[in-house]
Amino acid sequence: MLGFEVQTNSAHLGFEVVEGKIALTRVNTNDLRNLSDELKKNLQITEVQVTGLNFHHKGISFVDTNPGRDLQYVSHTVEDQDDGKLVTIVQKNVVASLSVVSYYRLFDETAVIRSWSEIKNIGTEDLGIEYVSSFAMTGINQSGDLDGNYAEHNTIYIPNNDWTAEAQWKSQTLKDGGLDYWVDGEKNQASTKRISVNNNSSWSCSEYSPNGILTNTVTKQSAIWQIENNGAWHYELTDIGKGNLLAIRLSGPEELDNHWWKNLKVGESFTTVTVAFGQLHGDYEDAIGEMTKYRRLIRRDNEDDKKLAVIFNDYMNGLAGNPTTDTEIPLIDAANKVGCEYFVIDCGWYAPGYWWDSVGEWKPSAERFPDGIEKLIQYIRNKDMIPGLWLEIEVVGINSPLADQLPDSWFFTRHGKRVIDADRYHLDFTNPEVQDFANGIVKRLVEEYGVGYIKMDYNITTGIGTEQNADSFGDGLLNHNRAYLDWLDAIFVKYPDLVIENCGSGGMRHDYAMLERHSIQSMTDQTDYVRNGNIAAVGASVVTPEQCAIWSYPLQDGDDEEVIFNMVNSMLLRIHQSGYLNKVKGHRLELVTEGIKTYKTYRHQISTGLPIWPSGLSQLDDPWFSYGFKNKNEVYLAVWRGISQDDNYTVPLVKYGKIERVEQVYPQVDTNTSFDFDDETLSLSFSKNKVARLYRVGLEK
Repeated sequence: MLGFEVQTNSAHLGFEVVEGKIALTRVNTNDLRNLSDELKKNLQITEVQVTGLNFHHKGISFVDTNPGRDLQYVSHTVEDQDDGKLVTIVQKNVVASLSVVSYYRLFDETAVIRSWSEIKNIGTEDLGIEYVSSFAMTGINQSGDLDGNYAEHNTIYIPNNDWTAEAQWKSQTLKDGGLDYWVDGEKNQASTKRISVNNNSSWSCSEYSPNGILTNTVTKQSAIWQIENNGAWHYELTDIGKGNLLAIRLSGPEELDNHWWKNLKVGESFTTVTVAFGQLHGDYEDAIGEMTKYRRLIRRDNEDDKKLAVIFNDYMNGLAGNPTTDTEIPLIDAANKVGCEYFVIDCGWYAPGYWWDSVGEWKPSAERFPDGIEKLIQYIRNKDMIPGLWLEIEVVGINSPLADQLPDSWFFTRHGKRVIDADRYHLDFTNPEVQDFANGIVKRLVEEYGVGYIKMDYNITTGIGTEQNADSFGDGLLNHNRAYLDWLDAIFVKYPDLVIENCGSGGMRHDYAMLERHSIQSMTDQTDYVRNGNIAAVGASVVTPEQCAIWSYPLQDGDDEEVIFNMVNSMLLRIHQSGYLNKVKGHRLELVTEGIKTYKTYRHQISTGLPIWPSGLSQLDDPWFSYGFKNKNEVYLAVWRGISQDDNYTVPLVKYGKIERVEQVYPQVDTNTSFDFDDETLSLSFSKNKVARLYRVGLEK
């Protein structure tokens, strides 16, 4: 029996070849080498379904695909990388019409492994590809619990998304999710049930983040994964091997759920989207910590994620898309006074009135800026802040002057008609003319207007895709997604100091195809500051803390505690300051200044600390909640009281070490709260609702 192991400082993969087929027998802590050879036949590393070939199972899941199940091992290589290793495994189907290469990228600093697949038509006829896995593993979380009831022993965490309700993790056992364990003595059968999570269209996070976590309560193992595509994707858990093995399959789009189908011509290749997967001993928080390390490793190197500059944006609870020179000047002055380092003019700068359905030219409105927008941008620079503008470059409004001038080949089409969503057409970046057009817009903003920051928003979706230059609607969408990423890469090469914020009506596109490139993500458009705190407290579960931008928008008629709550929301992540700061007066404005000044004393630690959730992952409207980051022997911890009947709350910190000291970091002066602590817990008393505080906890070395 041929077998090989690949290890780095943090990751470990093991493979065996059983009767000509390669099996994935180990992923870090999940060691399945003691399985019988009969069961190891189910540990295939890739699933591929070709049109016209027979499925080997009942139901609609993607286990035992054809030729996926029958792929034969050909060869493998292991290459050393600067920070890990790359494993390449080649397989072919029996009739030698298809070659499959599986890639595994292991890193020294994280247990999370990156994976993708490449298939090539080496036969004499075209092949219809319905599904290709980016990662396939069987026996997930089953090391040490192979004969246990995986349906009851495993809890799955799924991050649900909604506009203004992002990263809401819901957990349940696999049994509660409908996946039962079928083994009964000598009688066993495979299930037709799958627990599947899908995304269609170009909002990659419209209903779910492309992530998941599975924890085994018996073995104390956890698995975590993410799919890295800025469009459609799919993952599923089901059983295999007559019901006694639990399988996971991760992929980009596929035909059944996402309308993707690829005609792979003779000699052509197709590469899947990348995904990430990790196994470890620990809970969901430990798993997110490993994924956080991974996200930092794959991200484009940039200064923004090191500096964590404070950004003012005029939109939220502020100008709300109605900027003018006269309204911006007082905000610029106020933003400079409290210590902001960027100033972003949000939507509306390109039209005199209602602009939603007329966007597309991206030229400043003379009515709004009589002296020219360039003069206002220079005013921002004169105040020692870097200026920015809002943009939504992938759309053209149906009433834009460009709409009738441009050919249909520039846009998404289905059944011969342009796709219209929310009064906009969607540009297709597979068209080189569209990319040239977008290049011209960015060049004008950067080189003529002098902006150093672009808030790149994205407020519509494509639907299932486009028919132009595509084998299927889903194929057209994937082609556009990849073309847009290529365009974005080229922009960052040309303008390496330009910061481009990723925004999709808030957090509707926070995938790591985008965030591998963008340094900052707008997490939500939530306008209620208490609920904004709920989202802030879980944002770092799907995005690294230093990329996760959260609004802080003091109200004109609020009190001190409202300002403090707003500031704490953003102070362990990225500050997106907003609100009518020119109308926030006296001590309340001083609290904004104090918050930003305090943030600047420790922000350099955010990009190296790991996120923690001592009270669990919060949900909207939780009465109390907490979030922090741990860096060596120090924890920065935010605690919020929303609407609660209880004035007292205890935060357990024993997992992180023995508490030596606690100090309140913000605000400095306090009459409404108090705290105490022992070796393991922080005890809090907040005298009223809608109160938040920031603490620094020193741990015993």
